[in-house]
Parts: sequence; structure tokens; C-alpha cells
Amino acid sequence: MRALGELSRRPGGTFALVAVTLLCLVALAAPLIAPYGPNAIAPASRLMDPSLQHWFGTDHLGRDILSRLIFGARVALAISLSVIAISLTAGVALGVIAALSPRAVDLVIVGIFDIVTSFPSIILALALVAVFGPGLGNVVLLVSIVFVPHFGRIARAQTIAIRNSPFIEAEKVLGAQTWRIVLHHVTPNIIGPIFVLACMDIPVVITIEAGLSFLGLGVRPPLASWGNLLNDGYTYLDQSPWLATFSGLALILATLGFALLGEALRDTLDPKLRKTS
Repeated sequence: MRALGELSRRPGGTFALVAVTLLCLVALAAPLIAPYGPNAIAPASRLMDPSLQHWFGTDHLGRDILSRLIFGARVALAISLSVIAISLTAGVALGVIAALSPRAVDLVIVGIFDIVTSFPSIILALALVAVFGPGLGNVVLLVSIVFVPHFGRIARAQTIAIRNSPFIEAEKVLGAQTWRIVLHHVTPNIIGPIFVLACMDIPVVITIEAGLSFLGLGVRPPLASWGNLLNDGYTYLDQSPWLATFSGLALILATLGFALLGEALRDTLDPKLRKTS
């Protein structure tokens, strides 16, 4: 509770907590709160303006926009959290291995990181998905590859900083195995910056997934995705602006919420920034 109170006092912290909490609740309770099924087609009600029956209007197939946005939140959150979990696990493992291994192994892993990070994230993700094909599973796996170096570099730098610390040397003298040192001493000391980076990368993943879906290389219809909704809204923008407007606002609020949460967490967990506030 104390951490939440301190987090809410940071610039944008309250908005971030409200936005992220609301997004998570909407995603979890999507089947309960959505007024219609996300794929329920009603041709007679196509491209309707917002009304009491359809609060956000309908799309070109008569599907309720609000319902599709709610289920799109579930897709966005599921993909972003899956990507972050996979890339964080792989990146931390590779980063720690690089820091604790002989120089040759370290150079190989760092070289792989350099190759991946030499391309802009969205361009590399677009290229990989274009080669291996669209689809939910491919998007999660291939975008995860893009973010592995983000966590690997931080994990490697943090591990190098503490690997010669007195408490690590003491564990080695006492005969502790490497895996025990990594789990009980290295990981707890490097997880803070990595967790902050994960929060700041979530909106990037959401944006990349929406961009891929907008281009037809991400989540495939009829599954509701904010990127697909933006694509449909752009196609029928001259007939109805509501789909593009509301899906764009949902994407903006989600990415802004996670970005501000990451910054607030950084300020809260960094002792130097905490003292100056």
C-alpha cells in the first residue's frame, strides 16, 4: 500500500494506475461486460452512429464497436504480456549467462544482441512476420525475438556490476553452486530495472501488434484487435468516423497508461530520483 501511495504521487502516476487497472479489468471481464458478442453480425444495423442501443455505434458489418473494443483489449493485453514474459525470460537468461561465462561466449551473445538491435523494432517485426506468416502465435513468438536484447543487455550490465561483490565472493567461498548464486543473489538484485523496462515496453508491443494487424500481418479477422478495428475504420472513414475514432482513443489510452506507469515506477524505485522528489 505504501508503494502504491508513493507511486500515485508521481507525475502521471494516478492516471497510469487508473488506466492500467481499468484496462486489466475490462480485459478480464470482457465476456461479462460486453453488451454484444464481438462477432455478432447485423447487416441491417451497419455503420450506425452512437446511440442508446450501440453506445459507440456499429461497423460495416453491423457489429457493435464497444464490444469489439472490449474484446480487443483482451487481445492487446494477452499479446503484450505474453511477448514481455517470453522476451524477459529469454533475455535475462542470456544476459546472465553472458556476464558469467568466458569472454568468447559473452562476445557471441552480445554480437547476437547487436544484430537484432541494429534494426528498428517495428521494421524487424514486420520483416519476420512477413517471412513466417501472420497469425496470433507467430506474432507473439516473432515480436518476442525483437525484445530479447532489450532485457538481455540490462541483465548483463547489472550482473557484471554485482558479480564481484563481497556477498557473491562469500557465496563462492562457501561452495555455493552457480545456479544458487544466480537464483538467490543475482536475480533479486537485477529484477528492479528489468521490471521497469518491462512496463515501458508493454505499450511498444501493443503499438507493434496494432501496426501489424492494421497491415494485415498480425491478428487475423474475425478476432477483434485494435489494429484490425483501425483498418476497418480507415476503410470506411468517409461513411462513419466512429470506428477509427474510438479504436484510436483506446490505443492511445492504453499505451499512454503503461508508458506513464513505467516512468512512475522508475522514479519510485530509483533511490536517487526518490530523494530529489
